[in-house]
Amino acid sequence: MTTVQKIKEIEDEMARTQKNKATSYHLGLLKAKLAKLRRELLTSAGTSGGGGGGPGFDVARTGIASVGFPSVGKPSAMQSTLMSKLTGTHSEVAAYEFTTLTSVPGTLRLHGSPIQIIDLPGIIEGAKDGRGRGRQVIAVARTCNLIFIVLDVLKPLHDKQILENELEGFGIRLNKKPPNITVRKKDKGGIAITNTVPLTNIDHEEIKAVLSEYRLANCDVAIREPGCTADDLVDVIEGNRVYIPCIYVRCFPLIPSNPKPMSTRF
Repeated sequence: MTTVQKIKEIEDEMARTQKNKATSYHLGLLKAKLAKLRRELLTSAGTSGGGGGGPGFDVARTGIASVGFPSVGKPSAMQSTLMSKLTGTHSEVAAYEFTTLTSVPGTLRLHGSPIQIIDLPGIIEGAKDGRGRGRQVIAVARTCNLIFIVLDVLKPLHDKQILENELEGFGIRLNKKPPNITVRKKDKGGIAITNTVPLTNIDHEEIKAVLSEYRLANCDVAIREPGCTADDLVDVIEGNRVYIPCIYVRCFPLIPSNPKPMSTRF
């Protein structure tokens, strides 16, 4: 069974399992197993090193910061138009999906300082699990200082959900801060859990299940932030998450009668 098949199997089991006190330990185990499998995919996509995932995707970094423009299908043409206007760099634009097939860098000067803009190829649903070249594209997005998502006004929520899900599955946390959770290993003494706020979305059994999957039999866990979940605990233990600010922009595609390059209104 492949890693992707194992991920699908665990996701299906989690979807079938109703969360309650009796199942919290089991769900904690599943979430930890899922994170470890996703780490395998993340590692395999990042073995090429540098800023991405292979020929056509690696980008030499310039400027004081980099901004990634990921998209789902047709909005890729819209963001290519925006990038051309901002940087003067030509990025292929047409009235069909997946126009951009490689990473296209450009430079925007703001108050005299260069900022790199990277137009990324469109991401398809399931990219985080290996469909298409999505993992290579997302590997580039992980190295950016800002994510700029251009949404088609006709289907903004649909595309937004796909992008967030794909980026989330690849360890990118948009507009979030690292959870205020600490996990300290020790030589003996078992597991000690302390919290300075009420635990509303996780309980001790779920915490122990996650620690068990990671073979952490002796450690101190401290939770100092309300609303923390088992996923937050997994993120802290994994230690390979990236927290990137994100800006969303909705735009109107203006499709001409003849199927030539399309124009876009922002």
